[in-house]
Amino acid sequence: MEYTGAQIVMKALKEEEVEVIFGYPGGAVLDIYNELLNTDFRHILVRQEQGAVHAADAYARVTGKTGVALVTSGPGATNTITGIASAYMDSIPVVVLTGQVPTPLIGNDAFQEVDIVGISRPCTKHNYLVKDVKDLARTIREAFYIARSGRPGPVLIDLPKDVINSKSEYNAPKTIKLKSYNPNYEPNVKQLQKVLDLVKSSKRPVIFSGGGITFSNAAKELTSFAKKTGIPVTSSLMGLGAFPATDPLWLGMPGMHGTFRANMCLANCDLMIAIGVRFDDRVTGKTDEFASNAKIVHIDIDPTSIQKNVKVAIPIVGDCKAALARLNRMITEKKVRLDSSTKKARTEWMKQIEEWKKTKPLSYVQGENSIKPQYVVEKLYELTKGDAIITTEVGQNQMWAAQYYHFKRPGQFITSGGLGVMGFGLPAAVGAQVASPESIVIDIAGDGSIQMNIQEMMTAVSHDLPVKVAILNNSFLGMVRQWQELFYDRRYAWTDITAAPDFVKLAEAYGAVGLRATKPKEVEPVIKEALATPKPVIMDFKVEREENVYPMVPAGSPITNMILV
Repeated sequence: MEYTGAQIVMKALKEEEVEVIFGYPGGAVLDIYNELLNTDFRHILVRQEQGAVHAADAYARVTGKTGVALVTSGPGATNTITGIASAYMDSIPVVVLTGQVPTPLIGNDAFQEVDIVGISRPCTKHNYLVKDVKDLARTIREAFYIARSGRPGPVLIDLPKDVINSKSEYNAPKTIKLKSYNPNYEPNVKQLQKVLDLVKSSKRPVIFSGGGITFSNAAKELTSFAKKTGIPVTSSLMGLGAFPATDPLWLGMPGMHGTFRANMCLANCDLMIAIGVRFDDRVTGKTDEFASNAKIVHIDIDPTSIQKNVKVAIPIVGDCKAALARLNRMITEKKVRLDSSTKKARTEWMKQIEEWKKTKPLSYVQGENSIKPQYVVEKLYELTKGDAIITTEVGQNQMWAAQYYHFKRPGQFITSGGLGVMGFGLPAAVGAQVASPESIVIDIAGDGSIQMNIQEMMTAVSHDLPVKVAILNNSFLGMVRQWQELFYDRRYAWTDITAAPDFVKLAEAYGAVGLRATKPKEVEPVIKEALATPKPVIMDFKVEREENVYPMVPAGSPITNMILV
């Protein structure tokens, strides 16, 4: 039996167990959209193609599945690039289907033609231009396999209009084997034994976990390993939630805006067990002074991430879940015990950490008049009982969310970590709400970043997605202004955005609910009303204008060089 290319796309997506497609129609994909009407896929019509990829990204993080975005050619395709690049930096499995002009017109500057394969090559894990309908089913099967295996990432499939209209038999392979792509999942046992030997002898150990823990579904194994060994845990921005923030072994996030105790632990440890991290510059600071007295173990499924930014004593290529599960079994089987001198040293190490926590905690002072942004985040945490899914924009709002909302499970904190995309949070909230309809989903935003993709409020309204947006409104591009204050003599060059819309009226214009708080006493009632409202809500919190995110490590400095107030 023969199928059109459009029918093959639908059949292949069904076989990949896709349930939701985020997209925006256009001329080059009209045949796919026409066929979509004959299926039971849930299609979420976004209001701009960048939003489709961000929403698919968040959907993937919450469900653990591969997100799917469908857009047209030319500007529809180029609008996806920021979302693709963000997913690539954060290792999120997304398949992006783009329309393309008919193959005879490729290279002729046809209407809405663009070389999206060439444009996206640096920011995709892989991409395809399908030139023959006979290759279509296999290509889609390969794309999903590549997107979700090994270190996950986005894959783009470019679909010329004539290929979509052509007919062929459906010939998707049952299994995928690629000669040049064979991720290694099983860690080397001899290397793991070296890790255990260091665990037994180290006096000041620390675990540094990242997004790889979440992607490999290794949160339980991480917690078990930390409990078995008694080693404290810090997590990168992407790793927040993989280890419960309420646990006594939790150190908080490290890096440029990390906690004092987390940074001091990384700087003074003698053993760092890094799992599923890539040692981003925002974490390491000045690399030649990063953990200079420590032996570093690095476990990661991506061999190119190991030794890339910091020198590693024990490299282990493999899946985080497999490595931690094996380590936990080895600890039990070998009955790993510490000698008395190591036990004493560990006790002193934990006392030192507690002292750092007590003397240099995250702190702010909430007065009676102006609202502190940290207070808003703490109230969100309190009133949601720490159970909400939090998405963020990028900047001060992102850092305050990371510091003051205490995440306790994977997939609860969704943010653009590596690329740092302003405008990520609202479409991500849409994707997260689709993925988890019963959850409270809150986008913690800034008044600058929320305007980057505010049109996705219409997506939330039209699809009855009750997302909540908490705008920490300081009438500045806050993080840029903070840098200008600290390093540019308060020369606020074009960061004052006092000229802004009335967000309450804007919410109402979209058919959502708008609420505002201008005084500290109004914060709690506004949040309670928003949470009780079964519709999308924008909460406009007029916060103190020149509040800064602390601690802060100046760019290029060692992470011990923290500005605390």
